[in-house]
Amino acid sequence: MSGRAAGHHTPRKRFGQHFLVDHGVIDRIVEAIAPQPAQALVEIGPGLGALTGPLLRRCQALTVVELDRDLAARLRREPRLTVIEADVLTVDFTALAARAGAPLRVVGNLPYNISTPILFHLLHHAAQVQDQHFMLQKEVVDRMAAAPGGRDYGRLSVMLQWRYRIEPVLAVPPEAFEPPPRVDSAVVRMVPLPLQAGIDPARLGELVTVAFSQRRKLLRHTLGRWIERQCPGAEFDLQRRAEEVPVDEYLALARRPPAAGAPDGARLR
Repeated sequence: MSGRAAGHHTPRKRFGQHFLVDHGVIDRIVEAIAPQPAQALVEIGPGLGALTGPLLRRCQALTVVELDRDLAARLRREPRLTVIEADVLTVDFTALAARAGAPLRVVGNLPYNISTPILFHLLHHAAQVQDQHFMLQKEVVDRMAAAPGGRDYGRLSVMLQWRYRIEPVLAVPPEAFEPPPRVDSAVVRMVPLPLQAGIDPARLGELVTVAFSQRRKLLRHTLGRWIERQCPGAEFDLQRRAEEVPVDEYLALARRPPAAGAPDGARLR
């Protein structure tokens, strides 16, 4: 969702294209990223290059991932860019880090229609990332950074907060884009946390999905059944709703080894 101007390229709705045109906002985003020469920067969705140009002036070389073939052809005119013409959901960021010989700094204005799948795709590569700075729908950033107890706290909050320190950086109004989106936007910084021993991401994802599957119900009606099957005997307060449980408690439950024998029932409190 980026670009210097939309006048020479018609935004394509199927790609979620809204081009960033406010130079004040662009400058503030680049300052927040603070790119340095020799760092392995990867930009997702560079579009017409609103961020690409200022980033290049700081870091001298940049890898960009662009699905739109017309925009990819335009970007190839800049010799300092390595252009990956592909759907970002198919890109192996771990392999990119290996080729660069350094952890990645990933940036971009993510297409709002697929921002959550992109965040989950990158989650698998967090060990190879130094940090991430993304423009997203403000509602998504609120959910990413939400604390337990509120309606914004959900599956996305838990699955990202266990792996990243999440910091909202900048609010961005619709008029900063051409065409303007119908929602407010925000820039978020994501810094990977040390990987915790004993956590199977797939198992954590399963239990969190079950917990939030009926978020208005008490957990005894949803997660209680999962505990009985997966880790009988676990001490876990099921007289709460999913949104009331801190990330650390979900992690503690996921860390328990799967049941080897027949379930004998969880100790419910």
